Amino acid sequence: MTQGSVKSELVESHLEATANSQTGQQPTEPSHGPARALAATFVAMFCLVGIGLWGLPFYYDFMVQQFAWSRAQVTSGNAVGKLLIGPVFGFLAGWIVDRFGPRRLMIAGVVMGGIAVAGLGRITSLSGLYFFYSLNALAFACAGPVPAQVLISKWFVRSRGKAMGIAYLGIGFGGAAVPWISNFLAMQFGWQTALQMLGGFIIVLALPFALMVKDAPLNESLPARDTSVDIRSALKTLPFALIVLGSMCSIAAVSGTQQNLKLFLSLDRHYSQSNAAQVISLVLAFSIVGRVLMGWLADRFPKKLVMLLIYLLVATTIPFLFLNSRPIVVAPAAALFGIGLGGDYMILPLVTAEIFGIGILGRLMGIIVTAGGVVEAASPWMIGRLRDATGSYANGCVVLICLALLGAVAALALPKGRSPA
Repeated sequence: MTQGSVKSELVESHLEATANSQTGQQPTEPSHGPARALAATFVAMFCLVGIGLWGLPFYYDFMVQQFAWSRAQVTSGNAVGKLLIGPVFGFLAGWIVDRFGPRRLMIAGVVMGGIAVAGLGRITSLSGLYFFYSLNALAFACAGPVPAQVLISKWFVRSRGKAMGIAYLGIGFGGAAVPWISNFLAMQFGWQTALQMLGGFIIVLALPFALMVKDAPLNESLPARDTSVDIRSALKTLPFALIVLGSMCSIAAVSGTQQNLKLFLSLDRHYSQSNAAQVISLVLAFSIVGRVLMGWLADRFPKKLVMLLIYLLVATTIPFLFLNSRPIVVAPAAALFGIGLGGDYMILPLVTAEIFGIGILGRLMGIIVTAGGVVEAASPWMIGRLRDATGSYANGCVVLICLALLGAVAALALPKGRSPA
């Protein structure tokens, strides 16, 4: 976000607070509210998603080697956690955010996320893997994308796309840094101690920001209305079904690729830990570019076209990661895939808010993120199973490409503006 756009948002908040004070309403803290919201969501994305989701696959090959687990088993932890927790707490988190605001959920989620990552450093059995991944899934529901998206959407209006892009940079920075940090810690202290240290780091870094954030003030200029009718109407529309379908397909493609990439590079291509970390870090470093670029594009062009671009980038780069062994090809493919990955989650609340508004955004995103969480969990496990059964990632690669292309078709079919419902 440019300095001018940040200032304009702060000025708008200040004018709104002044108007509220003149009409006898309680003043807000306009000069700090948007900045605190942006900082808190950035750090939450850094820790809960960058480290707690995208950082954990770095440790899968260590688990395979130490515990003699299969690829399907090590990727099943995330699947079990998301499938057990996501369908219940994803919907509940969206309702709580709309009803009470995101702050309390973020505080609880940060603490649970740190405990979950540290706990994975002490496991010795699959039951331990499943327990701590379930706790990690609960942390993701409480302090991950849903509260972050609603917080940004309510504090920012005209520059919402750029603000969302900056908040989601946390995923890119966290994901890009954690392979290097993990490689160093694992080499110095062992992979289990490395995970325990990362868990403590999550709480120490993210908890103060979650405590200081403020929920956005209500916009009193808008008439109060019962949104229960809106949510029922939205769920029946074709645009909502297309958003859910498109997001599920693309997230499945992204997650299936990202969570198997380290296993593929380390165990199939025999990359060293350092070289594998370079590729993983390259993906997540360029996801930073993707978030800024796609946020900028979303403020200037129809958001459905930006969504289409993201999904096509994912579809076209996957074969170059799995079907080509030359590093000179893998590196640019990883960079372009990272750009698509960067915009994937970020574009969803922007498209949803544009079509349905922000009054029910928390509940709609709770449904969308929950559905995405299910396929995000199942896809890596399915691709791992295909690899175990066939001895190659070729079939899995075809599945991932088809999923991304189906998501692109769904994005293309979306309307450009507000749903007629």
